[in-house]
Amino acid sequence: MNKKTLVASLLTCSLLTVGVLQSGYKPWEEGMFPLSELHKLDLKKAGLKISQNEIYNPNGTSLVDALVNVGGCTGSFVSNQGLIITNHHCAFSAVQLASTPEHDYLTNGFVAGTREQEIEAKGLTCRITDSYEDVSDKVLGAVAQVADPASRLKLINDAMKNIASEAEKKDPSIQAEVSEMFIGKTYVLFRYKTIQDVRLVYVPNRQIGEYGGETDNWVWPRHTGDFSFMRAYVAPDGKPAKYSKNNVPYSPKKFLKVNANGTNEEDFVFILGYPGRTFRHRPAQFIEYQQQFVLPYVSDLYDFQNKTMEEAGKKDKATEIKLATRIKRNANVLKNYRGKLQGLKGIDLVGKKKEEDAALASFINGNVAVKAQYGSLMTDIDNLYKLINGDAKRDLWLAQIYNSTSLLGLSKNINVFKTAMEAYPAAQQEAFFSQNLPRLKQFLSGNYEAFDLDADRNNFKRMLTDAAALPANQRVNALNSIAGDEKTIDTYINSAFTDSRLKDSNYVFRTLLASPKSLKDYSDPLLVFEKAVAAQIAELKPEKDRREGVLNKLMGDYVNVKEKFLKKGFIPDANSTLRLTYGYVRGYWPADASYMRPYTTIKGILEKGSTGNPEFDYPAQIRALWQAKDFGPFEKKDLKDVPVAFLYNMDTTGGNSGSPIMNANGELIGVNFDRAYGATINDYAWNESYSRSIGVDIRYVLWVAAKIDKANFLLKEMGVKI
Repeated sequence: MNKKTLVASLLTCSLLTVGVLQSGYKPWEEGMFPLSELHKLDLKKAGLKISQNEIYNPNGTSLVDALVNVGGCTGSFVSNQGLIITNHHCAFSAVQLASTPEHDYLTNGFVAGTREQEIEAKGLTCRITDSYEDVSDKVLGAVAQVADPASRLKLINDAMKNIASEAEKKDPSIQAEVSEMFIGKTYVLFRYKTIQDVRLVYVPNRQIGEYGGETDNWVWPRHTGDFSFMRAYVAPDGKPAKYSKNNVPYSPKKFLKVNANGTNEEDFVFILGYPGRTFRHRPAQFIEYQQQFVLPYVSDLYDFQNKTMEEAGKKDKATEIKLATRIKRNANVLKNYRGKLQGLKGIDLVGKKKEEDAALASFINGNVAVKAQYGSLMTDIDNLYKLINGDAKRDLWLAQIYNSTSLLGLSKNINVFKTAMEAYPAAQQEAFFSQNLPRLKQFLSGNYEAFDLDADRNNFKRMLTDAAALPANQRVNALNSIAGDEKTIDTYINSAFTDSRLKDSNYVFRTLLASPKSLKDYSDPLLVFEKAVAAQIAELKPEKDRREGVLNKLMGDYVNVKEKFLKKGFIPDANSTLRLTYGYVRGYWPADASYMRPYTTIKGILEKGSTGNPEFDYPAQIRALWQAKDFGPFEKKDLKDVPVAFLYNMDTTGGNSGSPIMNANGELIGVNFDRAYGATINDYAWNESYSRSIGVDIRYVLWVAAKIDKANFLLKEMGVKI
């Protein structure tokens, strides 16, 4: 950025701040606002040009009706024919399942020129928020007189299930779920409609959709075309139905208008989406647990697993495709966790939380009435986390063992099924077997989809080596018959994997599961090992439940007393329910003398492509089109280029992937897909100075669709003129 541009940028920012203050708008501390909180906002003062009622209207149609939760991500309808835009990485698993070495859609992309060419997106469904209702009084009323922590938590969970069940009985067309907004304090019933038939329409070439790979993941500047298009289908009568050629495109209540003009720096923008989990209303001990145990262990483990699977993928294309989704998910988590570790240490969040908690303790002890109710709160929290920390390494191992080793995940499914069957009288076991076998086979098929014997063997060895190194008081019982040295572990694994026939899917489906007798007669070292793991998990469960019950009550009290102390309410932590966040297109200063502009362009793709890093390879058409300045109507005039990605200071986290970025008029101008590296700690803390989210600019989406993949039919469907 030259000096004039930088001065202009800073001046714009200063003028905006002055305008905001003069308008009476107060900048926020954070903001993933539930629908129930929107009435407390004055978005007009922040820059919104439409009525807030057009965003969410409980008595009519609004922008919220264009939102969907798809595959753990967010998506939005962009036509009246059920067309959905979301991220490339949100469609990744479905594209992987549809790919073969002969039809490698994962690498080459996919464009369905007709409805008949659209491909079933296996494993994906669309969930639409229908309505919500605060049911806190009903849930907490069930435990008003209950003191025992484990009993209290069980009754809360039972009440949540019962309320959801009653809602579904009243309206069989919905799926109901009670979500805990504030742990131990606030509960909301959400009613959802689920569309079961989702199809892939357009997925760009991987060199576009995943441009920059792990080198650029969680990093700005970004040049990733992280977008894809799907379509929702329903039965001819309009009701949700499983995939069928007879189904018809779903007609949503509302779809978003695409604004091909995009945005400019400092424009007001907002996002609707389904952010996953945040933990901002937790004490210092929770943050310390994450920093000391969870983040380093999981990131190191996933790094090892990915290297193992990448090596296995070199054998052939089929194996590479089979392991691609798992590698991508692991890579995303491990880099996120390492970013969080860096961020937590960088701002010393544990230290800051300890200072906040010390001030809170002083407030409690300095007020007679508050002390009478909450006097032991901070000590109780500290004592609980001493117990949690004392088991942390074993707990993390037990939490990861099934995901780490596919054959153990498969063993768990078989053992659970066998145990449930044998709980019935002998005369009824045949009926149980026949009735539940299709579901078991579905689970096992999922285990085999990402299974490779060599990768499984190496990952299992890593897990056994980790378990052998645990402190004596955190022993994994399944290893009692296995000495902890490497030679003994190797001998056990070689024997177990040689003897086990679970690695042969044909044997499992055709012979092992041929009858109840064949299942009961079969013995396997991996089944024995998994049974021992499951037994220890069951043995530990009562104490885990007790601790969860204690934590539930303590965290509710923690938020209550903190609200009294600070004399204000809080925004509930994200929990995969529909939220709004708003802000401005804005760059930032990640370090001294290093201002990050809020837009990247196609020119940057070419510049990165010259570095020799294969993750920066791109389709040759991009260079040819850029050199010819063939930008069509998607050029940003002041950049003299097509904008690829852009930054904004909105509050997002996992689950916001695919969220529509809208302008002041509620029009789609981008798709959210990531955060800058410094913002990976958004789960624990948000700050305008370093928290920046990243979206793919709609102008790049449209340019790639029209110029690279000749998908003009989609632009026409969305009402975009070329």
